Amino acid sequence: MRVALFVTCLVDLMRPRIGFAAIELLEAAGCEVEVPASQTCCGQPAWNSGDHAAAAALAKKVIAEFEGSAYVVVPSGSCADHIRNEYPKILSSDADAEWHARAVALASRVYELTDFLVNVAHLETLPGKFAGSVTYHDSCAGLRSLGIKDQPRALLGKLPDVELKEMKAAEECCGFGGTFSVKFGDISAAIAARKCTNACATGAQVIVGGDLGCLLNIEGKLRRMGDQTTRVMHIAEVLVAKE
Repeated sequence: MRVALFVTCLVDLMRPRIGFAAIELLEAAGCEVEVPASQTCCGQPAWNSGDHAAAAALAKKVIAEFEGSAYVVVPSGSCADHIRNEYPKILSSDADAEWHARAVALASRVYELTDFLVNVAHLETLPGKFAGSVTYHDSCAGLRSLGIKDQPRALLGKLPDVELKEMKAAEECCGFGGTFSVKFGDISAAIAARKCTNACATGAQVIVGGDLGCLLNIEGKLRRMGDQTTRVMHIAEVLVAKE
């Protein structure tokens, strides 16, 4: 299968090793991976901030760059959700009728990384050798809009030396929510503190998730709460780790 990787701007700017881990996983599943060099942002921050013009322009840019691919895989539930479910809405005006049809056509081929590995590529053998205890945080957009719940846990279950310790309220928000964390900082911080407390109560060595935005938020709060030892990793990093 030929797969195009939408890296996401956060991964590109903050933790590019997630992108390389995603490529390694896709290649382990037998995929030929291409990474369009001109890609930037999916436009989600603009859309959530009410900048419709910028969101539409970025949507058209992504569609033009990726619509020739058989599959588009995204290591982020929120970005995958935005491309898959929001683009047709953003480009729904009569003036954008052609773009709307192209957005719908692309949407059917867009997958979050773990969903693609489990349900499309049927990856059985993982390249990683990670050993240790982990707890998994379910990010809001992936869980509620794409049904990402069992897929990451199924992949973690393929690592024989990983112990999954489920946290209380794993499905609750971490407090990030993109611009929400900026507009409502105090509320965001309180939610993040509750998430960190629940995660640490499991005794797991690593907090794992599928959205880097959530992970950066959790790790930042964790460190401010004085925890300097609990690791915070994207699931792609765990699945390829050789430790």
